[in-house]
Amino acid sequence: MSQLLDPTNDYVFKRLLTTAPDLLVALINDLRPDLPNITSAEVLNPSIEPSELTGKYIILDVLARDGQGHCYNVEIQVRRYGAWHKRGLFYLARTLGNQLGAGEDYEQLRASVGLHLLDFDLFTHTEAERRQAVWRFEMRDETQPEVTLGNILQMNLIELKKADILCLPPGPLSDWITFFKHWREELTMAKIAHEPVQQAVSRLKELSADEEARRLAFVRERALRDEVSLLNDAKREGREEGRHEGFEGLLRAQLVFKFGELPGWVDERLSTASDEQLNSWGTRLLTANSLNELFG
Repeated sequence: MSQLLDPTNDYVFKRLLTTAPDLLVALINDLRPDLPNITSAEVLNPSIEPSELTGKYIILDVLARDGQGHCYNVEIQVRRYGAWHKRGLFYLARTLGNQLGAGEDYEQLRASVGLHLLDFDLFTHTEAERRQAVWRFEMRDETQPEVTLGNILQMNLIELKKADILCLPPGPLSDWITFFKHWREELTMAKIAHEPVQQAVSRLKELSADEEARRLAFVRERALRDEVSLLNDAKREGREEGRHEGFEGLLRAQLVFKFGELPGWVDERLSTASDEQLNSWGTRLLTANSLNELFG
């Protein structure tokens, strides 16, 4: 199975679901078992534009609508952003708001459900958070959580890495987690009895045999890797800039403490100095008796 495409690649994930409607229906049913099963789903965004494969900060999700009009935003996410939850809520709310046209009755409003598979740990602050991997957020009262506004707006999150480690009870959800975490392991996948997951394995093999699909999956993987690299570069540059500004600010404070208010030419020298210059002046400050002696 080493030649299979990675189903956590969001291009591969979207191709798997949009070209196999029965597979999408099964995944939706298995990821939100608290709601009645759906029997069909229409994909609202089946196409993938070339710009989406290489664009920065884009997630290739699947927007679907079932026979009752309920809407689903299904996606897999391998990158964690600081405002990830805000992004998810924004798109979920927009999906809800886009259901009605001008003059339509609010009674026609159907549920908007987010199904997010996260290949990273999102909640890790407390021991209780670290022991839970499947989350469902709804509109409920804080003091009486049994009082709810219904499932009209619901976000389901599954932390795949954590769920795999915690070993969820056997069942369809556990089988899907095994698929997304152990798809390379042929013997492990052969033991799964859940038919939709076996269908996903078969579909993944078919997709992996398609040279164009392999090429586009590589394009997407490269774009995601470049994006991560750019983010890391920006973080490193920010840390370097922060260290420089901190050193400059410390030296400026020391100069003011020793010599009083600084003339404009000193401000200019400090603001344009390199790290090496700042370090040299900081050392010479110990013995300098005047600003001219220090900067001369």
